[in-house]
Amino acid sequence: MQYTLKKSLGQHFLKDEQFCRQIVAALQEHPFAQLVEVGPGGGALTKYLIELPGIDFKAVELDTEKVTWLEHTYPSLKGRIIHESILDTRPPFEGAFTVVGNFPYNISSQILFKVLDWKEQVPEVIGMFQKEVAQRVVSQPGNKVYGILSVLVQAYYNVEYLFDVPPEAFNPPPKVMSGVIRLVRRNEVPAMRSGRDFFILVKAAFNQRRKTLRNATRSLFLPDVLQDPIFEKRAEQLQVSDFAALTFKMQGKVKDDITTINE
Repeated sequence: MQYTLKKSLGQHFLKDEQFCRQIVAALQEHPFAQLVEVGPGGGALTKYLIELPGIDFKAVELDTEKVTWLEHTYPSLKGRIIHESILDTRPPFEGAFTVVGNFPYNISSQILFKVLDWKEQVPEVIGMFQKEVAQRVVSQPGNKVYGILSVLVQAYYNVEYLFDVPPEAFNPPPKVMSGVIRLVRRNEVPAMRSGRDFFILVKAAFNQRRKTLRNATRSLFLPDVLQDPIFEKRAEQLQVSDFAALTFKMQGKVKDDITTINE
């Protein structure tokens, strides 16, 4: 039984067993009882994951052809594949579960936002991304790729860049280098007025990242608050904790009219 590769779904399947084993080894560094694989595709990781002892495993796969192929090739997967987009999926388990995957590059940032929605249930993520996205997630203040994704993820997770994966490790080879990163949920989240206010502030600041914070976020604060010297900085100069602290100084009600994310 064969399957086809669909560019429309951003399918680049990992074929190098060395990297498959590295990802599984990284996954096993911390204990977990429930595991969700996002986009199993041709089963490169799946064949290792279903062999992990004592683990309740589920996979989320949108492509009907791949679901059929996986269930045919690995019969133990029957009843354990959620046939829909990860972006539309409800939490696959009750309680805590770890997330792993060679994430489709065309929705990889959206997958991270999904993880943030599930953060109370997801203590750890091991994921493969386009290297540019992976670097953005782990970047620190002062770095030109430090942005919305960096701040929002790092507010809730400690992040670590694990290793590069070259194009030739995939079929078909992507035109870019890939990178595997680890997210481990923070024990203490920076104090903020609300997650919604934090999200609105970070988006506003980075959507006009060349401007000072005073000009980029003027609509969110009263004039006297904007006199604080921190507003003379640009968004990329602020720590995650700085953004969190500023939420307490935002106007009582702010309207989230920022519909695009420009990084």
